Amino acid sequence: MTYSEVLEEARKCIGDKCKACPVCNGIACKNAIPGPGAKGSGTVATRNFNAWQNIFVNMDTIYKNGAVDTSVEFLGKHFALPVFAGPVGSVNFHYGEKFDDLSYNHTLLTACAKNGIAGFTGDGVNIKVMEGAAKSIAANGGIGIPTIKPWDSETIKEKMELARQGKPFAMAMDIDGAGLPFLKNRNPPAGSKSVEELSEIVKAAGVPFIIKGIMTARGAEKALEAGASAIVVSNHGGRVLDGCPATAEVLPEIVSAVGGRMKIIVDGGIRSGTDIFRALALGANAVIIARPFVTAVFGGGEEGVKVYVEKLKSELEDTMSMTGALKISDISRDMIRIVR
Repeated sequence: MTYSEVLEEARKCIGDKCKACPVCNGIACKNAIPGPGAKGSGTVATRNFNAWQNIFVNMDTIYKNGAVDTSVEFLGKHFALPVFAGPVGSVNFHYGEKFDDLSYNHTLLTACAKNGIAGFTGDGVNIKVMEGAAKSIAANGGIGIPTIKPWDSETIKEKMELARQGKPFAMAMDIDGAGLPFLKNRNPPAGSKSVEELSEIVKAAGVPFIIKGIMTARGAEKALEAGASAIVVSNHGGRVLDGCPATAEVLPEIVSAVGGRMKIIVDGGIRSGTDIFRALALGANAVIIARPFVTAVFGGGEEGVKVYVEKLKSELEDTMSMTGALKISDISRDMIRIVR
């Protein structure tokens, strides 16, 4: 399959909210929730995408020629790309009936592992979602990251115990999920967590822990204080707070605050290998891409994921070769310029 064919097939089965657009920029779906859109005005997802387009790449091909290597070491594992597939929950509710959370997570994790990257799994009210995620992660040798929402403490313990059965190389919590309505209305309450509460959760994980949903330098410092091994600079794709800045806009200040002391991942509007390069040049160690992987799974299953990963790798290799970066560690801030 080609990537165009993946998109064409996805449009036939992905439901009426996502349009499987050639460029996933949040415009066609805007505030279509349920669906892939952003909250309120629906503009934050588009702001995420546009912010990367305001970062330009400095071309320089005067250097000793050699093969480009896009691989990275991350939290003790080797990956072909500094890219992770993002966690997606309530798949059939948002994207159509072809996949539910269990079948989506299994397809995604299997395809990611086969193609040298890892996927985050989503979470939900149904306990079988985490049970299925753990089984799929175990089947792929621990290459997968179960993501637990900020439930009440007893639910978190239950979910973590299930997640550990998959022997994942890392776990995560999307702390920004505190803005989701179905969490706010729970009893006992779920939502925001103190540094002390997060510290207990990190210790209980027993593996490197990633906190997703960091949008300020102070938030990053609190995650570091709680003992997180990594953070994800993320506004949840604009789905939990209208009017917040783009992730690319806050990434530099977060890198300045905690860079070198913990791993920094960024998501939000990253769609191409060139976008990955931009993020790494701003100081991120890796990126998460979510919505396009949904399209890839709906449009081609494991093959669709393979096609998309190969597309990203080719684009990243091309950008690196045209800027003089033969390996990921060569990518530096002076290889980009930001135009306001």
